[in-house]
Amino acid sequence: MSSQQAQAGGSSGREVATLAGGCFWCLEAVFDQVRGVEDVVSGYSGGSAPHPTYKQVCTGTTGHAEVVQITFDPSVISFREILELFFSIHDPTTLNRQGADVGTQYRSAIFYHTPEQKATAEQVIKELTAARLWGNRLVTEVTPFQAFYPAEEYHQEYFQRNPEQGYCRMVVAPKVAKFRKQHLARLKSPASRPLK
Repeated sequence: MSSQQAQAGGSSGREVATLAGGCFWCLEAVFDQVRGVEDVVSGYSGGSAPHPTYKQVCTGTTGHAEVVQITFDPSVISFREILELFFSIHDPTTLNRQGADVGTQYRSAIFYHTPEQKATAEQVIKELTAARLWGNRLVTEVTPFQAFYPAEEYHQEYFQRNPEQGYCRMVVAPKVAKFRKQHLARLKSPASRPLK
């Protein structure tokens, strides 16, 4: 999906969510499993340089975050439910880091496409803060969406293509397994879900 399509908020009754929560390989691998999610593309948002490369983003100087752009059917899963899953699969209390991944490109952020998405994001964060699920304050940014740049082709479906790669075995696979166990009712049917 191009950045122009993403700005339009999707088509055919579909919605688009753009989320940052650490390495995009992890987020993509999880959201690929979710019923109602039709497409997940890894990429970059939130920075100043147009069409950044992975190498540039990794320097931390472009301002971009690693994100996933999720196209979903709101008649099957709502934006709020997408956010509830998002907050269950990353730590929203660590500023510019997820585990060993450190830098502004790994920040927690919601790039909202509509005023309704902004309101929903703020409400979910308010509820999570009141529930005190984490020991620390949530640092997730709620920022207007401006542009999305798809990551290089080798990043797309990275976990599916490289399940034996070290980071995938040590970080992504356990996260996907935990997600499957905790959110069984949210998973696509086994027949439609790609094997990992």
